Amino acid sequence: MRDKKFYTAGEFAKKAGVTIRTIRFYDNKGLLKPSSLSEAGYRLYNDEDFAKLQRILTLKYLGFSLEDILMSISSDRDNDYLRKSLDSQLKIVKNKLEHMQLIEKSIYEAKRMFETNESFDWNKIINIIHVLNLERDIVEQYKDSTNLKVRINLHKNFRTNKYDWFNWVFDKLKLSSGEKILEIGCGDGQLWKSNEDKIPDDVNIVLADISEGMINDARDKNKNLKRKINFEVLDCNKLHYADASFDVVIANHMLFYIKDRDKLFSEIIRILKKGGRFYCSTYGIRHMKEIEGLAKSFDSKIALAEINLEQVFGLENGFEQLEPWFKEINLHTYEDSLIVDDYKPILDYILSCHGNEHEMLEGRYEEFEKHIKAKVSKTGKFRISKQAGMFEGIK
Repeated sequence: MRDKKFYTAGEFAKKAGVTIRTIRFYDNKGLLKPSSLSEAGYRLYNDEDFAKLQRILTLKYLGFSLEDILMSISSDRDNDYLRKSLDSQLKIVKNKLEHMQLIEKSIYEAKRMFETNESFDWNKIINIIHVLNLERDIVEQYKDSTNLKVRINLHKNFRTNKYDWFNWVFDKLKLSSGEKILEIGCGDGQLWKSNEDKIPDDVNIVLADISEGMINDARDKNKNLKRKINFEVLDCNKLHYADASFDVVIANHMLFYIKDRDKLFSEIIRILKKGGRFYCSTYGIRHMKEIEGLAKSFDSKIALAEINLEQVFGLENGFEQLEPWFKEINLHTYEDSLIVDDYKPILDYILSCHGNEHEMLEGRYEEFEKHIKAKVSKTGKFRISKQAGMFEGIK
């Protein structure tokens, strides 16, 4: 007799309050595969599948595409996934609620001006537009944060250099008590969380990122830090700080995203004190090339990035870009590689990239997963080259 905790597709749909057509659609898209099949070949679902369905419907309501939802679900690799999923969903919902309250407030203010016959300020309408655009970006902000964590975890869990990258970077900063520090493109603030016991006394730290979602994550990650940190949503193309106001400026793996780097360098020189240091990390041309080759072995048209970032600003060409701006430049290299004995983190890494992989893999995710699994399992340990380092420029 069939276990009572299993449901046919019809029973499952009815219990969840959705149509059976919805269940079949998510099955066909690879989002909600049945947990089992009956002897007669009928799809069977269990109670845990309700949690998966809830996640799909919540993320869909919040504006995630089906491809983004599939990538999010594919990263559920441990028994604690439900708690992590609910925590993530709550963060996005709370952020969206805050923005909806701003929209409500802006509309009420505009409506009040009409009702009280005040001279109408068209800036109120412009403000509503700005708030709407900010609210629209929530999904992208949190998707980026999730992707960042996937990539960090691959390096953290499978590196051959047991001295962590963030610890290595922090050591190179040579921070002193009383210094004022700015990190642009700070992401989720992992640099400071990883080194909280080594941060000198009386330092003034400003963490800035263009993504509000990233800043929220950085604030949450470092909320128990004993040192004071100021957080700021900031476009680094528009630095508003006073001349000679910082001892140290840090740009960790982000200069290749800046279109006008000379403009940024001139601003960094402006806000640095005399003798101040600028630290910027980047990749070399051999970095992670095996992963790209692995993806292309399935389909040669897959590109994991729209552009080769290391060709924009990398270890090979960074010196010549920095040289006109700094009186002294030093290059520090971080020796490391990855040896991965599980295909799943590699699969997650590929699906977290910002190239065309989702477009090329539409309808073929399961086939792609089997391909990656076979390739990695062939050797048992998949070796990945790393080439990363950091430039130090002194004003």
